[in-house]
Amino acid sequence: MIAKLKAMADEARAALAAAQTEHDVEAARVRFLGRKGELRELQQGIKDLPEEDRPEAGKLINRLRDELEALLESRQQELAAGGGGAAEALDVTLPGRIGRIAGRHPLMQVRQDMIDIFLGLGYQVAEGPEVENHHYAFEALNYPEDHPAMDEQMTFYLGHDVLLRSQTSTVQIRVMEQQDPPVRVVVPGRCFRRDTVDATHSHTFHQLEGLCVDEGITFADLKGTLLAFAQGMFGPDVRVRFRPDFFPFTEPSAEFAVSCYMCGGEGCRVCSQTGWLELGGSGMVDPNVLAGVGYDAERYTGFAFGVGIERFAMLRYGIEDMRLLYSGDMRMLSQF
Repeated sequence: MIAKLKAMADEARAALAAAQTEHDVEAARVRFLGRKGELRELQQGIKDLPEEDRPEAGKLINRLRDELEALLESRQQELAAGGGGAAEALDVTLPGRIGRIAGRHPLMQVRQDMIDIFLGLGYQVAEGPEVENHHYAFEALNYPEDHPAMDEQMTFYLGHDVLLRSQTSTVQIRVMEQQDPPVRVVVPGRCFRRDTVDATHSHTFHQLEGLCVDEGITFADLKGTLLAFAQGMFGPDVRVRFRPDFFPFTEPSAEFAVSCYMCGGEGCRVCSQTGWLELGGSGMVDPNVLAGVGYDAERYTGFAFGVGIERFAMLRYGIEDMRLLYSGDMRMLSQF
């Protein structure tokens, strides 16, 4: 009796595993678990066993019935869900469904385009920590002790000497400390300032810093580099304009702009009728900064510049509110 039960159980398991249709599953149920099935016949034979063998046989039959019923239900669910390799469950001749193809965020696309331009000009990409100390954030960049940028209303302080960087210029110091001239790097990354969030400002934004240090570097090299950069971003017809400005870590310093690529410099809504688009700050690296990292300021000169990546993205794609870049609204992002 015990051997027959085990043999019947093996056959039932194999039949259910091989079932390819619901009809096959039902046939296996009738054969093994039906009212006139094999398990029923074996159960009726218990009365012919010796009295001491009947309890064990009864327990085995009950266990097998529970096991086979569970297997039966599981196989029915698999076939209902399209599993098991049934021909009618999967038509391999149907064309596949193409899922939604994701695109790069416009901010990251502009960032990569900027990097690609400078890689073509022979620059390398450098990165640095977003959490900085006072030395790299201000002292090494030639900020005077009373500069307003150090105020707690301007900078996020995490502790007495620990803060979130307000510009990627901090990385230029770290690069120069670790590398002798020539130096040609761009530094893309996040920055943080205590700005009120509105259509053109955010407490968290992205910046790209550029640094070039070598023998004989002049302001003409800075202008030529930024002209090549602007034309790479906006087209070969744009022009570059420089106006005197002040930054603690460059001397002389200049704010640079490009002619409006929308109107060709004639004046339109994009450039506020001025014909120019202000893009960022630039200048020759201050000799105090070079000396502070151990460079010979009499031998080496260099230039640096910084631009806001959000500014470029908004200009390129006609986005009027910076907050849309961070909204996660797929209606806006799916346009790019």
